[in-house]
Amino acid sequence: MRLYFYYIIFINVLSFVLYGLDKFAAKINIRRIKEKVLLNISIFGGVYGAFIGMYLFHHKTRKKLFIGVNYTCFIILKKPLIEVR
Repeated sequence: MRLYFYYIIFINVLSFVLYGLDKFAAKINIRRIKEKVLLNISIFGGVYGAFIGMYLFHHKTRKKLFIGVNYTCFIILKKPLIEVR
């Protein structure tokens, strides 16, 4: 269970950083992170970092696909996270 906890921490920090980097790249017009990567990281457990990154950086908040995927992942992943405690 401890390994799962560390994985969740790692994947969420990574997700948060990727949203921040993508927002920064969008502002200065350099190569962006693919949407597929951002969505997959949410699916694999980084939904909490994705939500924080989306709303802190105001990034991808108007895209219904991102909102839908993140809310769905949040609902699915909420139960296993509670059981880890």
